[in-house]
Amino acid sequence: MAQIPILVTGAAGGRQGKTGKHVAEMLLARGLPVRAFVHGIDERSDRLAALGAEIFAGDLLDIRSVQRAAQGVSSIYFAYPVMDGLLDATAAMALAAREAGVSRLVNLVMLQSSPDAPTPRMRQNYLSEQIFDWATIGAVHVRATVFYENLRALVSTSLPAQGAIRLPWGSENTMLPLVAAQDVARVSAGLLTQPSLVPGTHYPLVGSVLALRDIIASFRNVLGTHVSYEEISDEQWRSDALARGYNQHAVDHLSHLWRALRAAGSDLKRERYAVTDLIETLGGTKPKTFEDFLREDRDTIGVHSAA
Repeated sequence: MAQIPILVTGAAGGRQGKTGKHVAEMLLARGLPVRAFVHGIDERSDRLAALGAEIFAGDLLDIRSVQRAAQGVSSIYFAYPVMDGLLDATAAMALAAREAGVSRLVNLVMLQSSPDAPTPRMRQNYLSEQIFDWATIGAVHVRATVFYENLRALVSTSLPAQGAIRLPWGSENTMLPLVAAQDVARVSAGLLTQPSLVPGTHYPLVGSVLALRDIIASFRNVLGTHVSYEEISDEQWRSDALARGYNQHAVDHLSHLWRALRAAGSDLKRERYAVTDLIETLGGTKPKTFEDFLREDRDTIGVHSAA
């Protein structure tokens, strides 16, 4: 008897953590059928098809498209990029999943998802959780902190050109909770394949908590060259980010996040930001360290070793 496919959104991978791509590949590697929801047909979707995925090209903001994608699936991985439209896409997926009789949905949100979270996107994430819970489709919520991949992207312009990390992060004592997107995907794939889950459960994922000075040291160790930190203003960062193609929604979210991190400084609440054992227990591996991540992705940073 043929297995029922798992619907994976964002399966082609985008500009951020590409968790959908990782989840799809991990499920396929386990021999599980995957319906890969992609925005368009290209070499990325072709690669997934070659791995055995069923490709569905659609738009998460088009209810008819989402309804077609959800028909006949057993469970869903839902991840929406940091851009406008999250609540519309959530409502469309919740309705489609309920109509299709889906009994499990793994929803990727941010670590601080609450009505009083410091950024507009985080507060939308909280509303997204409520919508999925109300739909009674067996939703659980993976609350992940800042991806290593996003930190790498944030320094990808200034570090190669100037040998400096230029961000509005305050002093080098500022603490940042971080996680590898692949670790988030491992946990998500584990949740999609667990025998049973308690609907509405939250899974906070923090892979490491590092001071800015530790992050700088990791870049120095991996690149073998001098790396410094240059604090810039919020206004300068916003202008640079928009010029580099960041959408307004993402810029607003990150601008609020930088202010929250500066305000916390070196005094992050330990219970909220502590590294948990979920990555190992649900994902099967210990959390990847930031320095190991940089070593694996060294060629994408764009700074050559002085050695």
